[in-house]
Amino acid sequence: MEPKTKILLVDDHPLVREWLANLINEEPDFEVCGQAGNAREALGLMGTLAPRIAVVDISMEGGSGLELIKDVKAVHPQVDLIVLSMHDEMLYAERAMRAGASGYVMKREATDKVLAAIRAVLQGGIYLSPTVTAALAEKHVHGDGAKQAVIELLSDRELEVFRLLGQGHSTRQISELMNVGFKTVHVYCARIKEKLNLASLNELVFHAIRWHENGEPH
Repeated sequence: MEPKTKILLVDDHPLVREWLANLINEEPDFEVCGQAGNAREALGLMGTLAPRIAVVDISMEGGSGLELIKDVKAVHPQVDLIVLSMHDEMLYAERAMRAGASGYVMKREATDKVLAAIRAVLQGGIYLSPTVTAALAEKHVHGDGAKQAVIELLSDRELEVFRLLGQGHSTRQISELMNVGFKTVHVYCARIKEKLNLASLNELVFHAIRWHENGEPH
């Protein structure tokens, strides 16, 4: 009997992990070998559990999913990563793939897309669900206004700071959530202000909140 493919789940919502675990463990050739609620825990489990696939969310406490993808590919290149996210695919799908992910699926899509993504990646392919593929095609044909401008101008870390500001977090809270120094967050804020041509931190926060409310779902 062939050994089951080991899959690690990384999401800071226990109910999401439970749903995913039940879905995946019903497949005769898959098994969830572990679960992590944050990036640091996920990296630790990578070494001890040796999963073949990791299904990760973009945003988690203690770090960005984009940074986790980069870290995993640097230390455990044999692990393929599939993003399962509530975030707008127009904003994050391309970034996730550039970071090293092999698949991107929206949480609002049917559950069979998750299993399809895992099987496609195991066969050496790349998986973008139909919703993601259509959104990326639309962006490249017609552009995406303000959202596209943010994607093009900001680095992954800067976008993470911008997103957290838009959700109402203070710079001190962002420092804790991203596990970086308080001064580092202010450096990111300064770079964002410069790139977006904003005069003050208050103006930056205003634009981040408006961006979040108008098009960046959590």
